[in-house]
Amino acid sequence: MSNTKQYELEVIVNPRLKHSYISISKEKKVVVKTPSRSQKFVEKILEEKASWIAKKLQQTESIKLLDETPLHTLEFLQSRVEHYSSLMDLQYSALKFRKMKRRWGSCSSKRVITLNKELLKLEQKLIDYVVVHELAHLIHMNHSRAFHALVEKHLPYSQTLRKELQTIRIA
Repeated sequence: MSNTKQYELEVIVNPRLKHSYISISKEKKVVVKTPSRSQKFVEKILEEKASWIAKKLQQTESIKLLDETPLHTLEFLQSRVEHYSSLMDLQYSALKFRKMKRRWGSCSSKRVITLNKELLKLEQKLIDYVVVHELAHLIHMNHSRAFHALVEKHLPYSQTLRKELQTIRIA
């Protein structure tokens, strides 16, 4: 298994799984979840996915973890939503805050905007991007060109902010 010298490997065998899965943990460890106990089977998977693994490990090098200390308050987040809601002339039915594992925010078809409490730890420009992004979903419930044009209209540097946000891992 020559690939394991480049990274730490964890194999989780679960006979109830139908397929095998590869992921990269927060600790930059390659995790293989598989129904098979065969070491040759795992080696084959690692060999087949070697380029994907290398790409993902390289991407994790640029990922930043959030500081533990919040920079803002929930009232500040609410004020940013109200500011951009007014600016974009959009009305939402409710605004909620909760801790989410994978998303910075969401917008439901019932016009409820939910923001991740981890936003409190981000710079204002990144908060503004998430807010405008979610408000834009009130008009476009997808990520079409029209959606991105609307976001870009209110934040002309939104593509840069989006890329920056992608380099930050939610705790």
